[in-house]
Amino acid sequence: MKKNLTLLTLLFSVFVFAQKTMQITPKKHIPAKGFYLKLKNVFDDSRCPEGVTCIWAGEVSTTIEVYNNKKLIKEKNMTFNASNRVENIKWFENYISKKIKGIGIDPYPTQGRIIKPKDQYINIVFVD
Repeated sequence: MKKNLTLLTLLFSVFVFAQKTMQITPKKHIPAKGFYLKLKNVFDDSRCPEGVTCIWAGEVSTTIEVYNNKKLIKEKNMTFNASNRVENIKWFENYISKKIKGIGIDPYPTQGRIIKPKDQYINIVFVD
């Protein structure tokens, strides 16, 4: 009985706490089949850093590459801000077969910290 309870608790925690996210990074590994999105670069980041008071929240611009069967088919410049959130989600859902709840560029800027380009990624959160 104790073994079954432990197993049930473990299974429950896996389902409840499993992250439903995807990261799009600058990595070069492209799978042989299907769509693949790659973050080429972040070329403008005017988001208000944590620890600073700003007049507006800012935005971040990126270049994203779309591959299909290892072949580059599209390069897209995208700006992420509060006003184009829905438009960006729809674009990503063309290539990802899950319903998206939100998209962000991480890590978020912090006052006094420099973010290296290789450390930046697009974080996609899926609807439960």
